[in-house]
Amino acid sequence: MWEVTEDALEAIATGAAILGSGGGGNPYIGRLRVRELLRSGASIRAVKPSELADDALVVVCGAMGSPVVNFEKLPSGDEEVAALRAVEDLVGRPVDAVAPFEMGGGNSMAAMAVAGRIGVPVVDGDGMGRAFPELHMTSYAIYGGACFPAAIADERQNRVVFTSVDSPQWLERIARAATIAMGGHTGVASTPMSGAACKEVVLPDTLSLARRIGAAVEESVRSKSEPARAVLAVAGGVRYLRGKVVDVERRNTRGFARGTLTLEGIGDDRGRTIRIDFQNENLVLWEEGGARATVPDLITLISSDRGEPLTTEVVSYGCRADVLVLPCAPLMRTPRALAVVGPQAFGYDSPPVLIGSDQGVEVPQGDG
Repeated sequence: MWEVTEDALEAIATGAAILGSGGGGNPYIGRLRVRELLRSGASIRAVKPSELADDALVVVCGAMGSPVVNFEKLPSGDEEVAALRAVEDLVGRPVDAVAPFEMGGGNSMAAMAVAGRIGVPVVDGDGMGRAFPELHMTSYAIYGGACFPAAIADERQNRVVFTSVDSPQWLERIARAATIAMGGHTGVASTPMSGAACKEVVLPDTLSLARRIGAAVEESVRSKSEPARAVLAVAGGVRYLRGKVVDVERRNTRGFARGTLTLEGIGDDRGRTIRIDFQNENLVLWEEGGARATVPDLITLISSDRGEPLTTEVVSYGCRADVLVLPCAPLMRTPRALAVVGPQAFGYDSPPVLIGSDQGVEVPQGDG
């Protein structure tokens, strides 16, 4: 178990937003929420999954909705706790620990904020190893965890509880519709499980990984070295392109931020043009008419000079970015997982293009 300090928080926020693949919530807002809790005297402890008691009650929590809405309509900060309390009422006992749905600058912070508010540890792990746009796209659900009872809550303390649903996909559909009706942003709590079950399905040590990535970026800025190299040294993967954003097409539809980014290469990558499709998170990287990288691997943009994560709700024309492709967690690249989080699950005909696979990521130019 380790303590989340303000210094650790800064690094986690940066690293988690990089792992968020363009989504997972705004890192600035999430960091402020947790920082103010720490300054008010709250203690936030991160517990490794292996340290959980087998009979502990773990509940997964975070935010649901379009990151564009979350960026423009600030949360009250009470949504996730309200949803968690509703799940506790349904289960009939208090939780012993909370776990993040995903890594991302906002949702990793949301779980830590809940932990600090109610005085329980946050699990050093999550259900995606990155961010995905839908509730059922977690290792918890993919590997058999029960998604209910579950609850969502908005900033007005309206709550919707789910005592039984047909499948995790149906929880996503119904909760998404309710979230849209509630203004496009809610806190969500679901998937109550034992500590023993959590150990089997969680992707471990991802908060620690985010902290190491963020610390590496901070050191690269201090030493005036390349942030992209620092990220890759910790997380693995390749730098696919260094370029400038020349077009952003973004729309908010059905509770998601959907669109495309177009980047033109600069420096050694001059003459190349890539397109990235996103649904909250970056999904597929295209070049010369073909998919060159796809979910569930992580396609993430960072500013070339300072390594700041460029999430899909803030990236804009003229941004100079390094486009990184990082390997997903092993549990997210099994056939069972790819049926839920691979490109075909998002409506693409392309097979998965993953680092180290037969359809592996290739970098036409650059140093990767």
